[in-house]
Amino acid sequence: MLKADIAEGGPGWPDERIAEALEVSASTVRRIRLLLVEEGLAVALDPRPAQRVPAPKLDGAKEAYLIALACGEAPEGRARWTLRLLAERFVALGHVETLSHETVRRTLKKTSCSPG
Repeated sequence: MLKADIAEGGPGWPDERIAEALEVSASTVRRIRLLLVEEGLAVALDPRPAQRVPAPKLDGAKEAYLIALACGEAPEGRARWTLRLLAERFVALGHVETLSHETVRRTLKKTSCSPG
């Protein structure tokens, strides 16, 4: 029996109660209900994987250059590189238009060389 069933004799639970019972968010309950209505039971029970996978910001050559930069000498007046300084320098050198310190962190996490 569907807990959300509001037909005669149905329990008619609100989304918040279903979410609490299943230990999920109310938005998850709404999203699954929408899938059920729009695309059917099979899709609601086994949703498609995400279609969009973002392209990596750095290719292998750029990753290698970033790693070499991080493993090299720190900027003048600094004891070591920071993630933000590495991102700023990498952009200043013209390798990419933008680069977040988080991308730098994820890239360097793969290596034994890390700033700070």
